Amino acid sequence: MHLLHIAGARPNFPKLAPVHRAACGAGWQQTIVHTGQHYDAALSDQFFEELSIPHPEENLEVGSASHAVQTARIMERLEPILDARRPDWVLVYGDVNSTVAAALVASKLGIRLAHVEAGLRSYDRTMPEEINRLVTDRLANLLLTPSRDASETLRREGEPEDEIAFVGNVMIDTLLHSLPAARATGFRDRIGAGAESIVVTLHRPSNVDEPARLTRIANALRQLADRHTVLFPVHPRTRQRLRDTGADLGRVQVLEPISYFAMLDLVQGAYAVVTDSGGLQEETTALGVPCFTVRENTERPITITEGTNQLVRDLATLPSLVESVRRPSHPPRPEGWDGCAGERIIQALVEA
Repeated sequence: MHLLHIAGARPNFPKLAPVHRAACGAGWQQTIVHTGQHYDAALSDQFFEELSIPHPEENLEVGSASHAVQTARIMERLEPILDARRPDWVLVYGDVNSTVAAALVASKLGIRLAHVEAGLRSYDRTMPEEINRLVTDRLANLLLTPSRDASETLRREGEPEDEIAFVGNVMIDTLLHSLPAARATGFRDRIGAGAESIVVTLHRPSNVDEPARLTRIANALRQLADRHTVLFPVHPRTRQRLRDTGADLGRVQVLEPISYFAMLDLVQGAYAVVTDSGGLQEETTALGVPCFTVRENTERPITITEGTNQLVRDLATLPSLVESVRRPSHPPRPEGWDGCAGERIIQALVEA
């Protein structure tokens, strides 16, 4: 069996790592193609080192561009690679532009396509990621879902039962595998993050590209920083938007982008997390850390119904919501969030 993995943005790598590890255990041939969608070493290269992923055989180096241009570049540069290598399966992860571009190329070449994290929906088509999810799931030959509700979504959309496989959450495989190494970094201690610290991440266009909304978020964070240590590892694009709007963050501590292990060390010991990241909604649920998602919707509703996540639609309420929350002593963990999703993915590929 020859698997060809497509990755290109920061959220892809923690999902790829356990699948790659499980396929190594099965003795399969594997190829990693890095699209270069995230080209900053701080956003991607570190994952290969920390998660013991082999460096990619191919790097498309597409860089940053509009959605259409980036998707087109990936398709153009990926097609000859897939045509030459002809793997048994192309595996795509999540919902980024690399995901949908690879899905289109593999489908047109008649190469079987498996989608890890299939069936997630925000039902908001103004989100580019939602378009990527819908298109990828329509094209995939095997839909690998992280939760039972995602499988039900695909059934309602008319996907054949024999193409849907509930495998659990592969992100949690990486989280559980990485916790000891993350704690060993001592990153929290080095920067003085105590038990009352709040971790913030923001990157979605709906938050950072609208000056008025970004200003309201900054105002809420500034209020939180009057009573808590607020730590904000800032994505380069978000940093530029903050500068452009002249947002006042007050005592919020702005950090450079940090490694996966450092972020995990921060999050596992935090009082709370404020984010718009899908991955962090899942990680905080697994860790039992209260999470406040500054979005109108989420494609991961299980983090609300069975986890620690809350949607914050009215930004003015964020400070009071954070102040009133308490970390659960025995956090629930959804079905399939057990560290074995990678192995179940390999079994699903065998049986497909």
